[in-house]
Amino acid sequence: MFSTIRSLRLHSRLLSLHGGIKRLPMDAAEALLSAYYSYCNLSPCTVDLDDCQTSMHIWAANHRRCNKPNLVLVHGYGGNSKWQFILQVAQLTRDFNVYIPDLVFFGKSYSTRTERTEEFQAKCVCDGMKKLGVDRFSVYGISYGGFVVYRMAEMEEKMVEKVVIVSSGIVYTEEQKSEYLEKIGRNVVEILVPEKPEEIRTLCRLSMYKSDVGKWFPDFFLRGFIAADGWRKERQELVENLLSRKPDPHLPVLTQETLIIWGEKDNIFPIQLAHQLHRHLGPKSKLKIIKDVGHAANVEVPNSLNEFITSFVLSGRS
Repeated sequence: MFSTIRSLRLHSRLLSLHGGIKRLPMDAAEALLSAYYSYCNLSPCTVDLDDCQTSMHIWAANHRRCNKPNLVLVHGYGGNSKWQFILQVAQLTRDFNVYIPDLVFFGKSYSTRTERTEEFQAKCVCDGMKKLGVDRFSVYGISYGGFVVYRMAEMEEKMVEKVVIVSSGIVYTEEQKSEYLEKIGRNVVEILVPEKPEEIRTLCRLSMYKSDVGKWFPDFFLRGFIAADGWRKERQELVENLLSRKPDPHLPVLTQETLIIWGEKDNIFPIQLAHQLHRHLGPKSKLKIIKDVGHAANVEVPNSLNEFITSFVLSGRS
């Protein structure tokens, strides 16, 4: 009996050690990213929302400069607040007071609530900014983050000044959704919430046009990325909710000036959806198509993307 107990304890310790070894490369990468974000004048903080039912982690400007506007960056799938904006953050923090939240069930943000909608995500980000005392800001959201910032602008018109949406298929028909899902030819939930290195590489191939960054990383690193990624079930439910939603015939037209940016070669949300969103928003919106770029403009052309965002958000300021 005692030998059985010792064997079970040894097995448990070996499993724990194996999990720790798998996470080592990711732990080192996360530490380097945190140091880099600190160098960019950002500090991590956590705010409690919904009577402590929700905890939101945010990288926030260390010293808010009164002569600089506030800009909230909202990530999509394929990473948390640090990974998604690593190639943009240094330049943007020079021109803005930057705030980068982990969406709920990404990174270090979590909730015990059962909502799995972009409206819930939007409310959490807005409430998080209120907790930080930031009552006016512009927003930039990419992919799934674009769905979230759209709802932020809708529900908090007085808080949100300008809106930048990058590669977010918000306006679509049911026929288009079915066609695009069939064209991808894979289980979208498995791609967006990967369990294997090859599924991460598939997401990278779909997202990029000029290069395939997935092949740069060895399997052990990608396994560490997966092992360090919590809240898998909840994020799967977020994807399932998004995929199950019907086109909204009453989708509100935003009152804010909006810049829509799209990669010409986007294989996730084809360029036709950019034009549909532009038509829906009307004269207060602008559309910028970037040639020879796929879905992940933040990776393929981060400097150009920053220039478009900065020029748009700063325009008209005295």
